[in-house]
Amino acid sequence: MRTRPLKVALLGCGVVGSEVARIMTTHADDLAARIGAPLELAGVAVRRPDRVRAGIDPALVTTDATALVKRGDIDVVVEVIGGIEPARTLITTAFEHGASVVSANKALIAQDGAALHAAADANEKDLYYEAAVAGAIPLIRPLRESLAGDKVNRVLGIVNGTTNFILDAMDTTGAGYQEALDEATALGYAEADPTADVEGFDAAAKAAILAGIAFHTRVRLDDVHREGMTEVTAADFASAKEMGCTIKLLAICERAADGGSVTARVHPAMIPLSHPLANVRGAYNAVFVESDAAGQLMFYGPGAGGAPTASAVLGDLVAVCRNRLGGGRGPGESAYAALPVSPMGEVVTRYHISLDVADKPGVLAQVATVFAEHGVSIDTVRQSGKDGEASLVVVTHRASDAALGGTVEALRKLDTVRGVASIMRVEGE
Repeated sequence: MRTRPLKVALLGCGVVGSEVARIMTTHADDLAARIGAPLELAGVAVRRPDRVRAGIDPALVTTDATALVKRGDIDVVVEVIGGIEPARTLITTAFEHGASVVSANKALIAQDGAALHAAADANEKDLYYEAAVAGAIPLIRPLRESLAGDKVNRVLGIVNGTTNFILDAMDTTGAGYQEALDEATALGYAEADPTADVEGFDAAAKAAILAGIAFHTRVRLDDVHREGMTEVTAADFASAKEMGCTIKLLAICERAADGGSVTARVHPAMIPLSHPLANVRGAYNAVFVESDAAGQLMFYGPGAGGAPTASAVLGDLVAVCRNRLGGGRGPGESAYAALPVSPMGEVVTRYHISLDVADKPGVLAQVATVFAEHGVSIDTVRQSGKDGEASLVVVTHRASDAALGGTVEALRKLDTVRGVASIMRVEGE
């Protein structure tokens, strides 16, 4: 074993960063044996230096992150501060001064992954980010390496634990959205401001990363269609149960049937109870991968939290350090396919539409005519009502999102349609 340690700079020492430092210390001998050299925590950049950080030498703590990554003797920079800036500048500066980088920054990778990979290549350094997508779940490395000889056609997953906890609570207890959110907040699963989670921003960033790796195509955050789950109601769950389904916030990345384009989207969807993702409970994550040769694969586990995310960071750190010792590099960006990203209007799936209508003869015929005029085929219809008001639930066969949008717009113009109560896609069949 080499005796000179590999020096690691840690940017950020919050929930994840503190766990990274702890594991580096408590598992130091094992990590050294796996890498072939000891690790040395050479500096920790933080915003509030006066905070007590158990197990970390105060002499290592600094507020000057730029000076830390510019030192020149740093082998690997671990970035867990999040956000776009200053993380982006610090990472590129680290490359320029001889360090490889391990990051957990999903927002930055989704937005500027191509530029960061280019900076890593220009300086012949590694950029790893397993922890950016699904916490402790090994997902990026299997897609990038284990399935490198296969053709991935679809990635379908629950990649946000907060939203899955909320939707699972609504499903199992009958709670409304706000009640389930309050519970998630009280238990520490939801942030004080849960917008990034419940509006799908977090999942959309992860979808962009997954689509890019799976399809060897650059997919940016702006390419991902995003819908949140704040409008999901107890009535939606009741309808889902009648269909033998539940509701999940899904990240869906697909290659077109002709192989000529890809799509990436995040939205709530009904999925059959028989689908493996339907049984993913609480704050857990799971991703379902479909490929030509391997068939169907599922990855499951805790998708967030300090220790689980730190586990993924440390896995990357070991890999990068091994590359460093061997004088080589790991796989970089693979975007050779350069497939176009199709707009959401071209996505084809099934739909569940709930309408509030007048309870009188001829309404169903009017509604059916609108669907037919827009080329959307009806699978099933369920109607109930009294006292002049009725509810009409329509489940369609597969149709394009554009066709469904045109149908709904036309339905809203009918005098007999009081309102469109809910529109939900049906996936996983």
